[in-house]
Amino acid sequence: MVDMTKVANIILYMLHKQVKGLNNKKVELMLFFMEKNHLDFFNQKIVNEEFIKDKRGVKAKNLSEIFELIIDEVDLDEDDERVYFIQELLDFLEIDIVEKNDYKELNFSKFEEDFSEELFSKDEFKTIHKVVSLYKDTTVRNLANESFSIDKVRTTELGDLIL
Repeated sequence: MVDMTKVANIILYMLHKQVKGLNNKKVELMLFFMEKNHLDFFNQKIVNEEFIKDKRGVKAKNLSEIFELIIDEVDLDEDDERVYFIQELLDFLEIDIVEKNDYKELNFSKFEEDFSEELFSKDEFKTIHKVVSLYKDTTVRNLANESFSIDKVRTTELGDLIL
């Protein structure tokens, strides 16, 4: 199960660090690099997300579905567990749907809460800080290209699980 409180707090941290072009795709890619890095060094994930390969790079399996539901403004039944995930994000963040020429994306802004470092272990926070510092000025396209520099991404079939 994806830890949406940690996801929301990582987005808050990226906003605090003024990550450029922070939309839903960049969040997914940044989380991929965080999860991959943390898994490589500590043999565990931070937010417990799974990532699959798609034609443009890497996609967060659960989070991309949540983001698509928000973008498409889908009405969900109250007992649908995805409502809980969306509400968890909205407890921490303002989420705006931005229409581009031929697609929509999500932009995030701080709601009332500040980033809470206490949610993360020292090692998790180091990983988050490292990835944000490394990629904060990188475009979504270049981040996607960067994901293809990883052997596991290149050798995985489209639609298959990477992490």
